Amino acid sequence: MAFAQRFVGYPKAREGPKTPYIHTEDSNPVMRGWTLVFASTLITRSSLIAKAVWTNAQFGTIKDIPGLSEYTSRLQPVVTPLGSGDGTLSKPDITPDLVQRQPDELAGRFHSAADYHELYKSGKLTPVQVAEALLPLISQDQESGAKYGFAWAAVNEGIALEAAKASAKRYAAGKPLSVLDGVPFAVKDDLNVKGYTSHIGLQRQEGIPCFDEAKETIWPIAQLEAAGGLMIGKVTMHELGSDTSGCNPRRGKSPVNWYNTSYYTGGSSSGGGSALSSGLVPIAIGTDAGGTNPASYLDYELRHLRRRPQAATVADLTLAYRLMAAPNPDDPVQGAFAPSIPPSPMAKKTIGVYSDWFNEASPAVIEVTNKIINYFKEKLGYEVVEIHIPYIREGQLAHSAWALGELNDHHRHRHPDPRKALSLVNHANTILMTMGAETSAVDMLKYGQLRELIMEHLAFLWQKHPGMLILTPTAPDAGWKIHPGDQAYGFSDGNTTIRQMMYIWLANSTGCPALTAPVGYTNPEQGEGQLPVGLMAMGEWGAEEQLLSWAKDAETYLNGVWANGRVRPKEWADVVKLATE
Repeated sequence: MAFAQRFVGYPKAREGPKTPYIHTEDSNPVMRGWTLVFASTLITRSSLIAKAVWTNAQFGTIKDIPGLSEYTSRLQPVVTPLGSGDGTLSKPDITPDLVQRQPDELAGRFHSAADYHELYKSGKLTPVQVAEALLPLISQDQESGAKYGFAWAAVNEGIALEAAKASAKRYAAGKPLSVLDGVPFAVKDDLNVKGYTSHIGLQRQEGIPCFDEAKETIWPIAQLEAAGGLMIGKVTMHELGSDTSGCNPRRGKSPVNWYNTSYYTGGSSSGGGSALSSGLVPIAIGTDAGGTNPASYLDYELRHLRRRPQAATVADLTLAYRLMAAPNPDDPVQGAFAPSIPPSPMAKKTIGVYSDWFNEASPAVIEVTNKIINYFKEKLGYEVVEIHIPYIREGQLAHSAWALGELNDHHRHRHPDPRKALSLVNHANTILMTMGAETSAVDMLKYGQLRELIMEHLAFLWQKHPGMLILTPTAPDAGWKIHPGDQAYGFSDGNTTIRQMMYIWLANSTGCPALTAPVGYTNPEQGEGQLPVGLMAMGEWGAEEQLLSWAKDAETYLNGVWANGRVRPKEWADVVKLATE
């Protein structure tokens, strides 16, 4: 792909050193309750303690890797596929398959945009009915007993109903804007939408400018609204997106994992995962900097340029991606992007697996994911090749430390007095940000050199295996268990955080697109209800459409090959039925 498409920032293809994969057990202290409160106070008063915690996390070991000085430090993993350069802007390709409904008899069927679109066109349902059915379920008034309300950070009923009425008028006139017209979708609480506050998972404080209502909707969300999409509300997230559990005591009870309520939904996009798995919306829009997808992998997610769609079906994921990825003519950089091109049906299909890394997952996850890889190989003709990626463990540590550095820099300016910025965050983030501030400029440069080394090695792999998708479990374990009492103060468990991000960090650190798909289920260690298991594919820069094509194969497997097919949670909400009634 590197030779058929023009890029800015594409790394040169250079094979990295053949380093062994080293299994390491992290030894970060796990803190809860008053221990967490005390530690968060202590660390802010002692730079020696902060440095000791930073050193214990092994963030200082990267600078000792031999040969890094041979690589230029890459500060951002931006690789831009370029368009034609003739000034024309491509329009989203809404292909016929995105308007086709799934069979009604399909097990575990979720409502899709095509379902809503057909009902609206037939007059059997209106967007206003859907909005009026949804709003009581997602109310922010917890005393009202809104069952699904904990997944929602903000809901503006006036804005939602106005948009629903406008959509209903278009359908009545026979002029819907697209298949997405009137279809409800949710937006993560760190993305600006006009008329809404972006809390970023923080507890609102009056007089702090960062909590002012947004005056403008960001481009990707505006494209969904321009297609008629019904933005029904903003969904919750882990505070500052700094961890992968989704536990956020400052914003009330955490979003519910409807597959098994004894597990966290996962984060940082925890509210979106909860809203999708419960059937409330077919599409949710999240963000992604540290690789923090929902830990129990409830839906299909495409990670692209740090803003990513989540959806209940691959068709809706594709629809959202194509609309959001439309070039912005007012942005000289983003306006130059080329659209991702679907692969030829005759193109060779190759899967790359780094077995030593892959097999770090739990036996239950390995069992589920190996079944579908065998299906890809034996039934669909995928070639499976063994690959090696250098410094996997060290690369994750570098990415984690880099993410904390960015977190510090971004958050300092949310408070009028940067010295008081920590007053806005919870105890766990106080520890993370104070520790992260110990990273030196030398360390950051070394992190960038390691990033470049890995990106050059990936370019080498794609030169050797054109079109290859690198497959891993989405997470090494099925879900993150809830610990009693976590809702009071939250918790700090860096060991589990690092483990949950074992696979998903790579795409973020290198700027590659990646897609995760549910591919089966496994029994839980606590509570009732099987947990979904996700498989993640990472593609070459600019390969989003190739990933979406792969996701169709994964969806076919889950619906038709996995025993009993796809599963809906017990408390799944049939919004269409509720709206019709």
